[in-house]
This record gives sequence, structure tokens and C-alpha cells, in this order.
Amino acid sequence: MTGSAAADVTEVICLGESMVTFLPSRPGRLADVPSFARAIGGAESNVACALAAAGHRTTWVSRVGSDGFGDHLIREISAYGVDTSAVARDPWRPTGIYFRTATDRSSDGHEVVYYRAGSAASAMSPATVPDADVTGSRVLHLSGITAALSGDCLDLMRRLTRPRAGRPLVSFDVNHRPRLWPDPGAAGVLLDLARGADLVFVGEDEAEAAWGVRGAEAVRAALPEPETVVVKQGARGATVFTREQVGPARPGAEPGGVPVDTVTFVSAPRVEVIAPIGAGDAFAAGYLSATLRALPVRDRLRHGHLMAAAALTVPEDLGAPPATAYADRLVALDDTAWGTLRLGPGWTSAVEEEVRTP
Repeated sequence: MTGSAAADVTEVICLGESMVTFLPSRPGRLADVPSFARAIGGAESNVACALAAAGHRTTWVSRVGSDGFGDHLIREISAYGVDTSAVARDPWRPTGIYFRTATDRSSDGHEVVYYRAGSAASAMSPATVPDADVTGSRVLHLSGITAALSGDCLDLMRRLTRPRAGRPLVSFDVNHRPRLWPDPGAAGVLLDLARGADLVFVGEDEAEAAWGVRGAEAVRAALPEPETVVVKQGARGATVFTREQVGPARPGAEPGGVPVDTVTFVSAPRVEVIAPIGAGDAFAAGYLSATLRALPVRDRLRHGHLMAAAALTVPEDLGAPPATAYADRLVALDDTAWGTLRLGPGWTSAVEEEVRTP
């Protein structure tokens, strides 16, 4: 492959629904909010946008309606540098939209109202998504949200997470959203899909809610198949389990030795949270970015935390990531200095000394 051709190769393909998001002009119940600002939201497109903003070549695969909201999504996501040529336009189904309050998703007062039933994205299926649209990249990133949209979407997700020769690294963010799953069997569906992936992102809290397992070790025990499992532990940090082959091969063992997990925990920096939405997607983007760069596992987690902090310190789902060189300097800090990080609004453009001031 020539250098120019290599430069055009997509590094990450992200498949899933994106919606037009309406953000409240002030805190409070939806019934009391007088106006909303329009933005974009979608787990997989968030990851694609964050990776593109960090300099990676990404493609978003989805379906949107042949309507103004579909135009808006494609225009805004393309503006991040994401390739949207594989996004199909559906003349019969609308683009999904949703409204939300400004509070945390786990808050008792949090409200989300979706208008996505029968959306264009819910028509994604093995028949409507050609193999050519989901192959040819280093990473294919998916989430459990897509599986909840329709039976056809679930069939597609099962196809994409099925082990097969020559597939890209399959990254799967569980993204358990109970409101999207009327079927009580959702937990088992998400577990099966996660077991088919190579790299899994899951929150410690959502694993307990979905599967009844508590603690990072128990999550790994529930997901023995993936090579890498990243357990997000909120403001505490994150733990990653990475399977490696250790020692010489033994009769009946996998080639190269006995599979053994390496366990790495990295604390999260302290963040002044403006809005908690989108942090999980940003974390996945940071981790994937560092993975594409073949950085050590500790650094992958730190880059995940920094990208999450960029999202946490803005009101929208997407925050501008720090420049790569700047993020690399922060990631290279020793443990003591890393523990002093205090990240607030505007930190991605601040100088390092300002960021590190307690």
C-alpha cells in the first residue's frame, strides 16, 4: 500500500444511531424549561467525533431520515472530520430526536424523552448494512444501545460480534439503558454481545444493575472471553483486565502459553463537572486513541480519563479534546503529580501549570 493510500484508510468505524439532542436552557423539570439548544448526541458518533478531533481517521455508519434533522446530523458530524459517506438516508422513517434535563443520568430528577421509535436508524439490519461498510478498519466500535432499537438491529449486532476470521478488533461499550429495553431478557443479550467482542467497556454500576455482579473482578469473571475488559469505576478511576499468554505452550493449552490476566488500575483526576453526559463515550475514545498508538495500558487509561474530563467540563455531549502533545505530557506525569490534577472548564486549552494547581 502506498503512503497516500494508507493515509486514506479508516482507523475506526463506529456504527450506531445518532440523534438531534435538545439541551435545556436552565436546570429543572422538562415541564419548566422554557427553551432548548440544539446539539447532536449518539454514543457511537460521539466516539467517532472525539477520535477525529484527536487526529484519527474515523467513519460513522448509520441511517438518518431524509429530513432537516438528518441534514443537521450529517453536517455537524462531518464537521469534526468524520467520514459520513456510509450513512444511508431513509425517505420513510424520521431521524430520532430527544430532550433531556441537565442533571446526571443516575439522578432521581433526571428526565429523558426520546422520539426515536420507528426511526431511520432502527431499520439497520444485516440486509441494509453491507459488509463493505463495516470492514477495512483497525477497529469496529459498537454499543449495546443499537441492539435495543429493533429486532433487525439486534440481528446486525449479533452478526458483527460473531467471531470470524479477519475481522477488525471489535470494541463494545455495554451502555445499558434500561428505558430502551422493554424485554426483561436484555441483560442476557448484552452479556452475549459483550462476550463476542475483543475489547469491552462497562461501568461497574451498570454491570451490577444488568448482571447482578459487584466489583471489577466479578465483572471480569462474567466476561472471560474478551481479550480486554475495561471496568469504569466513576470518579475513582478504571480497571483494565488484559489477557496475555504466559510461559511455554503446554499440551491442550492455547498456543504460546497459559492465558493470564494483567490487572491495571488508574485513578481518575478530580474534575469540576459541568454536565455528566457523554463522559463514557469520551473515555472510550481516549482509550481507543491510545490503543491505536500502541501506548502502554496505564497510558491508555489515563488518556481515557483525560478525554472524559474534556466532556465533563462542557454542557454538551462532546468536548474539544486537549492537543495530543499536551495530553501526552499530562499522561507522562509520575503518580504523585497525576494525583494532583484538577480539571475544570477550559482546561483543555490551559497551560499545564494552571491545570495542576489544586
